[in-house]
Amino acid sequence: MAPVNIEQLDGIWVITLSRPEVRNAVDSPTAQALHRAFLAFDDDPLARVAVFHGAHGHFCAGWDLQFGARVASSGEASALGDLDFASDDPRAIGPMGPSRLRLRKPVIAAVSGAAVAGGMELALWCDLRVMEDDAYFGVYCRRFGVPLIDGGTVRLPRLIGMGHAMDLILTGRQVKADEALRLGLANRVVPTGQAREAAVALARQLAAFPQATMLADRESAYAQWDLPLGEALQQEWQRGRERIPDALQGAQRFAAGQGRHGRF
Repeated sequence: MAPVNIEQLDGIWVITLSRPEVRNAVDSPTAQALHRAFLAFDDDPLARVAVFHGAHGHFCAGWDLQFGARVASSGEASALGDLDFASDDPRAIGPMGPSRLRLRKPVIAAVSGAAVAGGMELALWCDLRVMEDDAYFGVYCRRFGVPLIDGGTVRLPRLIGMGHAMDLILTGRQVKADEALRLGLANRVVPTGQAREAAVALARQLAAFPQATMLADRESAYAQWDLPLGEALQQEWQRGRERIPDALQGAQRFAAGQGRHGRF
């Protein structure tokens, strides 16, 4: 298999990382391939939701340290620092590939086995995480002096709070699925071997909703960070009012008997 593979299931894209010899660790060519794959997903007008999947029993073991050792011995280590980017660029590439992308559509991580170091950062980049019951997170790069430079120090505190984030960032300890669910790192925990299937099922659920409204609400949730309350409410209203015609159509469907009693 190529290191990055794309499967299209109607409006669902399954983007699979496949480097079994290094537990799906990411080197520079793989990072570039992941970046291209998610840009293609975002640019496809028929694509609605992506599932980010790691093949062969692991999500991603982070940055490929074997690749890093080869770069260091070649005297080209400075090339790894040539990833500066403009803060207003929503399509910038990160060291792990898509970690700086600000996509317009949701991505669901299907987490099995190891999702550690940069692999954990890729999972944090996703909107939702479906985790197998024997999978685990961890800032394992703490042991080797490798920094979190793919959003880990930003997204982790925002997701689980500063106190929990500092525990994980400073110690690098393992976080198993049951604790990940309690902390809010995982959204769903499923039996071993079922993360991909469960993530695709969840993606189909999201893809079946009226898309413009769901995407407007998603963007409002991301855009509200660090805004004063009044400005956050204002930007929510600006996006939401454009979807009022959709809401009125939804009200008509409800009145006709669709979707009542919590049926989706």
